[in-house]
Amino acid sequence: MTAIAIPAMPPCDHVPAPYTGPAKTEVLELRQRHCNPAIFTYYKEPLMIVEGHMQYLFDETGRRYLDLFAGIVTISCGHCHPKVVSRAREQLERLQHTTTIYLHPLLGEFAGQLAGKLPEGLDVVYFVNSGSEANDLALTMARLYTGSYDVIALRNGYHGGISSMMGLTSLHTWKYPLPQGSGVHYAACPDPYRSPYQGTPAEIARQSARDLEETIRFSTPGKIAAFIAESIQGVGGVTTGSPEYFQQAYELARKHGGLCIADEVQTGFGRTGDHYWGFQHFGVVPDIVTLAKGMGNGIPLAAVVTRPQIARTLAQRLHFNTFGGNPVSMAQGLAVLQVIDEENLQENARITGGHFKNGLERLMASHPLIGDVRGRGLMLGVELVRDRKTREPAAPQTALLLEKARDLGVLIGKGGLYGNVLRLKPPLCITREDVDFALEVLDLCLGEIEKEEGL
Repeated sequence: MTAIAIPAMPPCDHVPAPYTGPAKTEVLELRQRHCNPAIFTYYKEPLMIVEGHMQYLFDETGRRYLDLFAGIVTISCGHCHPKVVSRAREQLERLQHTTTIYLHPLLGEFAGQLAGKLPEGLDVVYFVNSGSEANDLALTMARLYTGSYDVIALRNGYHGGISSMMGLTSLHTWKYPLPQGSGVHYAACPDPYRSPYQGTPAEIARQSARDLEETIRFSTPGKIAAFIAESIQGVGGVTTGSPEYFQQAYELARKHGGLCIADEVQTGFGRTGDHYWGFQHFGVVPDIVTLAKGMGNGIPLAAVVTRPQIARTLAQRLHFNTFGGNPVSMAQGLAVLQVIDEENLQENARITGGHFKNGLERLMASHPLIGDVRGRGLMLGVELVRDRKTREPAAPQTALLLEKARDLGVLIGKGGLYGNVLRLKPPLCITREDVDFALEVLDLCLGEIEKEEGL
């Protein structure tokens, strides 16, 4: 019997420090005893991570893993990037916190640099701590500015876990049976793979836009506060529509008095490759943009960016965020912008992401488990199905693949309503050699599962 060759991870000269903390069993026991059971872990045998270096993570034994999920699409520059760490440490040692009731030079500097990355007119920034907070504040601004209350979101979308955003999220797996979503209405997702409509992506986009207008006509007073959408749905499984959809959706939303909100929490900061922001792929300019995750490279940092006249609505009452604009957060955010530009990480997302997607499409040609490959740059998704004709989700096989890939040193995320989409969203510093290794691992794991399952 011929032995199967195990793929070899590219070499790395980083040597992790010896781990001297509590044993993994003790860590797990304390977590189970004192932490809310809603906090879940991946893998049958939970993985304990104690150190990170760029695109790699290390467990307590010193074993190295290639991170293809980037702390759930949060590590943009790389784990513990030296320039980012140095900038944050320098600020931490000088001044840790004051709040915005006092002046500090980094607040305006970061806001100005951030606004400079966005289309002209999106000039005003409000800093918060998470994507959920950013989306909540964006809706508040939109409702105050328009005088309307109703909001249109997309089915399959995810916009956060706090109670107000639970109502905006359109995935039952993330919603508790509590009052939520007052004034929120869900329109059809334009993604062609699981659309109820037939035709080309452009035709599906037109039919989905028609559904959006019908939703406004039948579910609202005819005036709305906002239309909000992710450029590429993250938790929903890396789904999106053709450019025609967003162009028509923005036109319809504005026709009915609404503002257009682009949720760039996962797609921003060069991750999609050809553009710095996901919405730029579709030829539209939003009225409000929400940012988080990769913006801070692991630190709690988010923002809402909008036009001055929209931002001014908050000034009619007192509004305050204790940690928004924290000096350490501002320093780290500035370092992230600098590193993305200096190290051409957006270009790397374009080139290396393109290489990754091409490789995944080649795997699709030889593995029937793969039903669809999609995404842009280094925001990629692979949907696994038991049958390509029926598109029956292969959720158990997806979970098994994650286990097998972990055993070979590759960490992958999953998403989609059925938990059957591989979410491949690594740090933007990943190399072509890393991608080739990951493709070898996926090829091996898919082949093993297909053989075991008789697919």
